[in-house]
Amino acid sequence: MEFQVLKTERLELVQVSKKHTESYFDIMSRDEVTKYYGMDSLKTIEDAESMIESMHNTFENNKGMRWAILLQNTETFVGTVGLNNLNLRGKKAEIGYELHPLYWNKGITTEAVKEVLRFSFEELQLFRLGAVTYPQNEPSIYLLQRLGFKNEGLLRGYLYQNQQNHDACAFSLLRTEWKQASR
Repeated sequence: MEFQVLKTERLELVQVSKKHTESYFDIMSRDEVTKYYGMDSLKTIEDAESMIESMHNTFENNKGMRWAILLQNTETFVGTVGLNNLNLRGKKAEIGYELHPLYWNKGITTEAVKEVLRFSFEELQLFRLGAVTYPQNEPSIYLLQRLGFKNEGLLRGYLYQNQQNHDACAFSLLRTEWKQASR
């Protein structure tokens, strides 16, 4: 499978690469970003390099895709959006995202996620997209619900972060629901 570059009105979604390492580290080393991410904040630039290498390996093994979210006019790296636990045969994946705090509440994540939903359902022909988030992560829950995701319930002790287990809310969106909502 070839990595697809996606474009929206304001954004270009490209494969995360080594040239994004410092920007990615800047985002993922911030506790306010990782607070509800399900992993501890990155501590070193090498951690960011390892994460980006892992994203490439995951893509090469058809297990996921991660796009850098770039502002079209400046090519500024503002975050990532991606498919985790991709199962092409089973026609399902989970969506995840994070954004630099300077760009919160500007509709950027919504715009990026909408395009990844379109790509996932139309081009990859997935049937189900899941999402997992902390019950306390109200902005993410609001975004998912606005895009038509349904809350499937609580996954007890599902996420491990900061040396303890945390509950998570499970959401899903089916292609049939997406088609109906995007009319």
